[in-house]
Amino acid sequence: MSTPGTTLVIGATGTTGSRLASQLAAGGHRVRPAARRATAVAGTRAVRFDWNDPATFAEALDGTDRMYLVPPPGSPEPAAVMMPFLRQARAAGVRRAVLLSSSAISAGGPAAGQVHQALPGLFDAWAVLRPSWFMQNFSCDHPHARSIRADGTLLTATGEGRVGFVDADDIASVAVHALTSAQAPNTDLVITGPQALSYADVAAVLTEVTGRTVTHRQLTYEQLRDGLAASLPAEFAALLAGLDRAIADGAEDRTTDTVQRLTGRPPRSFRAFAEREMA
Repeated sequence: MSTPGTTLVIGATGTTGSRLASQLAAGGHRVRPAARRATAVAGTRAVRFDWNDPATFAEALDGTDRMYLVPPPGSPEPAAVMMPFLRQARAAGVRRAVLLSSSAISAGGPAAGQVHQALPGLFDAWAVLRPSWFMQNFSCDHPHARSIRADGTLLTATGEGRVGFVDADDIASVAVHALTSAQAPNTDLVITGPQALSYADVAAVLTEVTGRTVTHRQLTYEQLRDGLAASLPAEFAALLAGLDRAIADGAEDRTTDTVQRLTGRPPRSFRAFAEREMA
């Protein structure tokens, strides 16, 4: 491991950021949690950070030498607000940046793909985390979790397509390595769990673990897009529905050895996650 100064964790109240801040602090690393409503981890000093408020940038960057980047939620074009901050971070002395993206988005693609493409030109030490779909989507404040709680259904346009669902704790552990190892990955890292599952498989595991019947209801792309557009911008709703359609076509039917290779332990299974968080 290297001897880092302070790690800025943007999105420190989120699914991966909160876990990352806790793991870094537990490992003896100096952490600066940052979010719009920042909450300090034990032994840390939180700062307010808002992608849309450049006045919050300087305090967040003061004394930091590396950072974890979670793009602004719900933004189809995050590069517009992220790139000015990244240039300011480089000028302020940040030398390593780790970006949270998605297994569905490659360099130069939509959403965080534009930031992914720019990152190597800004920082000598970097990594892009590209996790598959989070297991926590079924237990936290996500439409899947809400529909499970409401009526025991999962609504997707994924058909029989399979996904290598990954535990957010494992994503955070990979992020710790990417931020603190002596040699930065300097590449993108596709992160999955140990098994690719269909949403019908997920429903079956949840039924067994919780004792409550959970079923997968298949929608068309158009049904999902129009349903999402009731509460999201039309462009973003189409993007999300398109990700489901890609799953149906097999885009996420894979597993990788990233967690085992970088953390030294296997990724957690979906059943282990469900027994821990949903039993």
